[in-house]
Amino acid sequence: MKIRFLVAALAATVSFGAFAQAPIVIKFSHVVATDTPKGQAAERFKALAEKNTGGRVKVEVYPNSQLYKDKEELEALQLGAVQMLAPSLAKFGPLGVKEFEVFDLPYIFPSKQGLYAVTEGPIGKQMLQKLEPKGITGLAYWDNGFKVMSSNKKMNIPADFKGMKMRIQASKVLDAQMRALGANPQVLAFSEVYQALQTGVVDGTENPPSNLYTQKMHEVQKFVANSNHGYLGYAVIVNKKFWDGLPADIRTQLSKAMADATTFEKAIAQRDNDLAMAAIKKTGKTQVYDLTAAEQAAWRTALLPVHKEMEGRIGKDLIGAISKEAAK
Repeated sequence: MKIRFLVAALAATVSFGAFAQAPIVIKFSHVVATDTPKGQAAERFKALAEKNTGGRVKVEVYPNSQLYKDKEELEALQLGAVQMLAPSLAKFGPLGVKEFEVFDLPYIFPSKQGLYAVTEGPIGKQMLQKLEPKGITGLAYWDNGFKVMSSNKKMNIPADFKGMKMRIQASKVLDAQMRALGANPQVLAFSEVYQALQTGVVDGTENPPSNLYTQKMHEVQKFVANSNHGYLGYAVIVNKKFWDGLPADIRTQLSKAMADATTFEKAIAQRDNDLAMAAIKKTGKTQVYDLTAAEQAAWRTALLPVHKEMEGRIGKDLIGAISKEAAK
């Protein structure tokens, strides 16, 4: 009897120990393919987080809108249905943090160095802090690169955009950008873009080359203008209540994993975009062309007034501060 009691007690202890040792699960949802810079960095973070914490944390990565589409994912994070996201910076405007739409302004970043001066400096940190009242903690900025325009007709000068239906993210800045070019902006979830291009619901869109290629959009777009007119980046964010509730040592190890994954992501972003552009050209399905100096000047003339137009929405001082910092 005594032996049976000891065995039962031991089994209960083992069972309780196993329960107590159950890993903390982080669901990390995103909308792009695994082989994009963001997708690879998410997998890198998963590996590092699980290694750094000795298995006390398990990261489940859900790519390609498997769990949530563009419009759904931020609400899911705020509700705690997922713990981590890496949405494009444009997503925070509809959430009420309009300052992030500054990243959508055409030609605001003359180079990657200018971009990093902003995201890795005081301005970038202050902007992430603006997410906290929304129940969100910002962990890092991830890079995707400068955007190109794609469509089924050439887009050499702004007049070529007249009447074209161009897909955009939900961003007032991107809406103004397309209207400044003479196009009709159409807001669509990223996961719906390929079919919309294929069926003619929209005529074209803008993307960094890695997104264009991994989503096979080049297969249903005849032309790509190598315009580099705008930037697409992400903020890696986590549910604030979840993050604040983690043991301090776990939070430290996850922060280290995120820092390492961020360094990795920035290193591969430009490489992957270059490889994607080469692959698009190699297929022969899409004609990729550079804008002449005169054409680039015409694009700038059409698009730079968007900065002035958005001062009331984003903030004149913020636009000025970022322009100044990025130009150093």
